[in-house]
Amino acid sequence: MINHGSGLLRELIRILVRDLGILEKSDASCCGISLAQCHAIVEIGRKEKISLVDLSGLLGLDKSTMSRTINNLVESDFVLRESDLENRRYVIIQLTEKGRSVFKDIEESMETYYRDIFNAIPERKRYQVLESLELLKEAVESSR
Repeated sequence: MINHGSGLLRELIRILVRDLGILEKSDASCCGISLAQCHAIVEIGRKEKISLVDLSGLLGLDKSTMSRTINNLVESDFVLRESDLENRRYVIIQLTEKGRSVFKDIEESMETYYRDIFNAIPERKRYQVLESLELLKEAVESSR
């Protein structure tokens, strides 16, 4: 039995991560890409252009792992990789038309799913849930 608030927090987050992770895996596989590629496409799509270094930092991956993921996305014609004109050591990544189409599909699917979850929360509790999640996000960031 979980007696402490931190233990309950851990258990609830574990279940949420597991359940949301299963959703992401099934959603990404319908696009014919891996979960890592899905995350990369979403972040590139949101930024429009991003460096390989910034993308690896954003996703919490080392540069070599991110580079392999991007290589696969380039080979599949989802992203373009170009050297930065101002700094040749920097690699700039952006989505191709095919990549933007996948990004749009992922975003629409996730928007629908999370809208359904949000609408399932009693209206009077929605602000409380959002506020609590914001506090949790800030606590996680401050403990890094």
